[in-house]
Amino acid sequence: MKRRLYFLLPNLDIARKIHDELLLARVEERNIHYHARPDLDLDDLPRATLLQKTDIVHGLQIGLIYGGLTGIFAGSVLIAVLDLTLRSGGILILAMALAGALVGAWSSSLVAVSVPNAQLRKFERALEQGQILLMVDVPKERVDEITDGIRRHHPEAGAEGVEPTIPAFP
Repeated sequence: MKRRLYFLLPNLDIARKIHDELLLARVEERNIHYHARPDLDLDDLPRATLLQKTDIVHGLQIGLIYGGLTGIFAGSVLIAVLDLTLRSGGILILAMALAGALVGAWSSSLVAVSVPNAQLRKFERALEQGQILLMVDVPKERVDEITDGIRRHHPEAGAEGVEPTIPAFP
């Protein structure tokens, strides 16, 4: 299980130094993400992707759940209206639940892609002021090691917390 660490960095020079140190500490580059104002050039530092910047994962999960429940309800209503047997009715409920989950996931992810990540809302003011947000995904066993290393070498980098769990696939 991984944890996401958040650090606010004052400028691009500090961001580059920390990036190099993270790579030397054997944190894979695919687990390091930087987020800043759109007009701030991050050069070759890896920018946060759509998965890190938006609530698409949360929207997808909510859409699956509510779409599936809606499909189960709609299938149950159809069974009652059509007076179907238990066997054919069960297949209908399963099919409706699956269809509802797919439609719900698709439609809610379309909306969620335009919604900023809820975890990043607390950093909006700092980002507007020109600071850079560093997000590092590390195994939970390395949280203290990475946090202490950044704090020790870069006291100007503000440790802004740990996200309890992150999805396995981003």
